[in-house]
Amino acid sequence: MLAYRDGDAVAFEALYGRWRGRLYRFLAHQARDEADELFQDVWMKVVGARAHYEVAAKFSTWLFRIAHNRLMDHFRARGRGIVELYDDPEDDPAERMPAPAEEAPPALLARRQAARYILDCLDALPAPQRETFLMAEESGMTLEEIANAAGVGRETAKSRLRYALDRLRRCLAGLRETGD
Repeated sequence: MLAYRDGDAVAFEALYGRWRGRLYRFLAHQARDEADELFQDVWMKVVGARAHYEVAAKFSTWLFRIAHNRLMDHFRARGRGIVELYDDPEDDPAERMPAPAEEAPPALLARRQAARYILDCLDALPAPQRETFLMAEESGMTLEEIANAAGVGRETAKSRLRYALDRLRRCLAGLRETGD
């Protein structure tokens, strides 16, 4: 980011290439249909902050802090509870999951059911736990970086991650029991 701040456009391409997938997945898990718009907004904020960028944390922490703040603004503007954002029966993420064409239909069905189950487990997490889990998994951020990005203390981030992992383990145990 420092090279980009100093006028190196190739440096921005490297940052974008390294972080676009992780950032998009993070946003898509938080605000499915609006992920494209939020993704563009976050990158526009990065571009807009170019001239004033100062190193206060790792780039990933700074980037995900921008994403977190943009999500909070998005949720406030919608005037809806975060849970309501995931209640759209028309939106089936399993339908969007790519699968190799050579897979037989039963294998494809089993894979879709398992994916749906995993997404349901992730969606069942309270929003702060889901956000913390996604920051850890999608970006590899440390607890300190997650705490900074989310604007909470390290122990709060640690507790959220621990509770998220416990809930996911319990939920996914049901997947193993059903044999999917």
